[in-house]
Amino acid sequence: MFCGDYIQGTIFPAPNFNPVLDAQVLGAALQGFDCDKDALIRTLTGRCNAQRQTIAEAYRGLYGQDLIEDLKEQLSHHFKEVMVGLMYPPPCYDAHELWHAMKGAGTDENCLIDILASRTNGEIFQMREAYSLQYSSNLQEDIYSETSGHFRDTLMNLAQGAREEGYADPASAAREAMVLWDACQRRTGEHKTRLQVILCNTSCQQLWLVFQEFQNISGQDLVDAINECYDGYFQELLAAIVLCVRDKPAYFAYRLHSAIHDFGFHNKTIIRILIARSEIDLLTIRKRYKERYGKSLFHDIRNFASGHYEKALLALCAGDAEDC
Repeated sequence: MFCGDYIQGTIFPAPNFNPVLDAQVLGAALQGFDCDKDALIRTLTGRCNAQRQTIAEAYRGLYGQDLIEDLKEQLSHHFKEVMVGLMYPPPCYDAHELWHAMKGAGTDENCLIDILASRTNGEIFQMREAYSLQYSSNLQEDIYSETSGHFRDTLMNLAQGAREEGYADPASAAREAMVLWDACQRRTGEHKTRLQVILCNTSCQQLWLVFQEFQNISGQDLVDAINECYDGYFQELLAAIVLCVRDKPAYFAYRLHSAIHDFGFHNKTIIRILIARSEIDLLTIRKRYKERYGKSLFHDIRNFASGHYEKALLALCAGDAEDC
């Protein structure tokens, strides 16, 4: 992360919060003859996730119904995905996305990469617990059955959530950088394993030093070396780990730009990132997006989305809305 950067989301706790009143607003919006989608957007994007959970409890108390189920029943298409996604607690949302990435037709490897390469140890632990409770299944066992090779090994390592924390040893950074350089040159199975073990288990503070030493030793950026020496999802995952260690908001800005421009507005990716990062660093992601690509995230969403789906995405991104 750039020195002095202030990481900030776009959604905060609403002041003067009244969950019963909000539940009544949602009830009127969902129970009426014509669903008031604007009221849904205002309420659900105007409250933080913890407040939404309280609203859901109040909703059940008032109407005897589950808010998520009512949203699923009354809404459709991508707008429904946004509104329903906002109602999951963050670990449950990650678990939901991982489950569907592996249990649908085929495997969404990029979803696995985005989530597992970017989450902290604590987030991964909570995600694993949520996955087990929601789906009566083991995340690591499902990863093992749905992926293969060194890509699978790296995902399973990340899913342990066992990265060292708060540790940096300049004396060993050059040695670890040499291991990475050797792995990029020789590319055997053993060297691939050494590479992923360092990237998955070493503290972020230590990896910063290792990346600098790698540049000194090889004259090359580590991401460039990985892209040259490896291919497929293994290469994408390794690069994602490095990019997330360096600057997580920049990584997600890159993923959003790719999802919008390279994949014909890949809705699932865009929705997942905006929801998952909204209370963490979405405002900073927005900043990185404009710095790197010249146009604001607002601009690009408006060009490709429409209707209440567009309104919902823009509301998630809003924050201080300085680059609308």
